[in-house]
Amino acid sequence: MSAPRRAGGRAALLYPAPGGDRSPLCGPGGTGPPRVTFDLVADLRSRGYVGEVGVLITDLAGRELYALNPDRVFPAASTIKVPLLLLALSEAQAGRLDLSGRVTLRAEDRVPGAGVLHELMPGLAPTWQDLLTLMIVVSDNTATNLVIERLGLDRVNDWLGERGLSGTQLVGLLQLPLERQNAAQRRGERNRTTARDQVALLGALVRGELLDRSHTGLALSILERQQLREILGRHVPCDAEGKPLYRVASKSGELMGIHHDVGVLFTPRPLIAAVLSQGGLDPREYPDNRDVALLAGALWPLLGALGILDTTGDI
Repeated sequence: MSAPRRAGGRAALLYPAPGGDRSPLCGPGGTGPPRVTFDLVADLRSRGYVGEVGVLITDLAGRELYALNPDRVFPAASTIKVPLLLLALSEAQAGRLDLSGRVTLRAEDRVPGAGVLHELMPGLAPTWQDLLTLMIVVSDNTATNLVIERLGLDRVNDWLGERGLSGTQLVGLLQLPLERQNAAQRRGERNRTTARDQVALLGALVRGELLDRSHTGLALSILERQQLREILGRHVPCDAEGKPLYRVASKSGELMGIHHDVGVLFTPRPLIAAVLSQGGLDPREYPDNRDVALLAGALWPLLGALGILDTTGDI
């Protein structure tokens, strides 16, 4: 990893501070991550994380608060579904996609991996809004491929290029057998992205630069309902009744050895964050993945160390 950059804030802070707030935490075991210092790279290395990480944190205005390899290109995994969601909603806003229109699921549409549609019988007819919701909330690959086919591969990449998101590219449909892959996929190319591109997209969304109020609200509502919350949402502090103190609108991404999470943290000072990673010692796609736990455990202490959050109070 290269040395991180930061914009202001304290150089070190512990989480949680001894004698500080002891609110229960939403996360495995109900306890917060261990005490760590600001140096994210040193901390991860000291605990045995050997992979590469790309991190970018900004405020809603786009001011960069912390950056570590923000332009490093990673396999996108399911974070590629963020631009697909936003482009689809822009098409709906323009009247070119009827979100209430129904799509009949065919046997050949079903692909393995994340999601539920591949477990259901052909003939099901979800709406386009249903498919967008499934694509994000349970990261459904079958729903994603239907969305890609509706939008068009070239249209997606043109849309990304128009917004200067040069580190992100959709190469093809997800989870296809070799005989159905396109030439780029057979050459080994993969959908790709960067922390900077993900933060740029989410920032434009939450500032209302991509969509009108109604479609912006729909996008954030779908992202808030994502069920795979192992990094950004893992250690959000809770109130006495166990309800999270802060909303998180996010999208995770996972392949063997690849663990990502990108989203908007509605903390007292709202933030946009992307954590991308590749490598590590635990390649499993599994909730108790050791590397995922290390990455999640470092995020909130990092925010406190930067002075972004008061970790002696709310968290």
